[in-house]
Amino acid sequence: MRGRRVRRAGAPAAVALLLAALCASTGSASPSSRADFDPATVRRLDAAITKVMEQTGMPGLDIGLWIPGRGVYEKSFGVAERQTGTPMKSDHYTRVGSVTKTFTVTGVLQLVGQGKVGLDDPISRYVPGVPGGDAITVRQLADMRSGLFDYTKDEKWLAGLRADPHRAYTPRRLVDIGFGHPPNVEPGAKWEYSNTNTVLLGMLVEKVSGQGLSDYLREHVFAPLKLTDTSLPGDGAMPDPHAHGYTDFTPKGTVADATNWNPSWAWAAGGVVSDLDDLHTWAPALADGRLLTPKTQAERLRTLPVGVVPGASYGLGILDFNGWLGHNGELPGYETIAAQLPAEKATLVVLVNSDIDHQGKNLSSLIGNAVTSIVTPDHLWPAPVATEAK
Repeated sequence: MRGRRVRRAGAPAAVALLLAALCASTGSASPSSRADFDPATVRRLDAAITKVMEQTGMPGLDIGLWIPGRGVYEKSFGVAERQTGTPMKSDHYTRVGSVTKTFTVTGVLQLVGQGKVGLDDPISRYVPGVPGGDAITVRQLADMRSGLFDYTKDEKWLAGLRADPHRAYTPRRLVDIGFGHPPNVEPGAKWEYSNTNTVLLGMLVEKVSGQGLSDYLREHVFAPLKLTDTSLPGDGAMPDPHAHGYTDFTPKGTVADATNWNPSWAWAAGGVVSDLDDLHTWAPALADGRLLTPKTQAERLRTLPVGVVPGASYGLGILDFNGWLGHNGELPGYETIAAQLPAEKATLVVLVNSDIDHQGKNLSSLIGNAVTSIVTPDHLWPAPVATEAK
């Protein structure tokens, strides 16, 4: 544990990176950077990242790229807080959004490996009150093929979240919002991303283990890998030091500091806090299954095409993007990529302190695509496509 870090409640915190770690008007990296790739590759990476940041107005960025035999590239760009101009640093905490799903599903798969849960069991065996729950399996929840409506697409709920982002939600309240809509499709019919699925899986973990999800993950997922800076908090407090996160997820679309917004609405699907170093450890552990039995890891990696992004497929709480295994994440103020490329034993972590799209395109994916275009051109992180307004 990094003893100098202390938790505090109430102070605004969210990852916000402007251009340049030392000066908001430049794209230079912080003095603590490490880059021992060949100089030409470092120059190309610096230029590509700086270009994306300048084009998008991205406040700040932490990035780590580790490829055995080729080099390490760890740099912080921009600022962690716009108001003070505090430089972004690699030890800043951040919210990781849907990378949380990789932790939650790992917890489920541990219980599967112990024989306490069956992947093809109906969710109704573990969580009551799921419409059609006798026909929806644990596997279908984990691989996003349950057909259940995503509660985060409920327009009335979204308006309420924009109006009061500090409100606390219970997991049951979240899934009940989803259950208020008919299923989109029959279970197993097609891939559809739904946060309702992962919240149900978090409820399953609590039911079977007898522990709160935060406690279960700390004991069985974070601790074995010494992820001492990773947690699933129960409120909007952020540990120090942290980056401020900036968002336009507001009633009028104005930019706000979302640092201490309560992420209970995301919970098992998106509530984890972590940092660059811990995600550097987590991405390869996720890809090689060191917390699971070989049989259970093989089940996790049985990915199927998602039909949305070319080269993308989805397994049990894990993405395969052209050979990169991991997940991306986004919630107000933050975007994240944490992935491993087994073909080259490469690890990529991207942390952005803004979720304000550029011309409808996701910021972290713009960085991921720019970086992989240089270092792993045969295994690109997919270029983002324009999306509808949030």
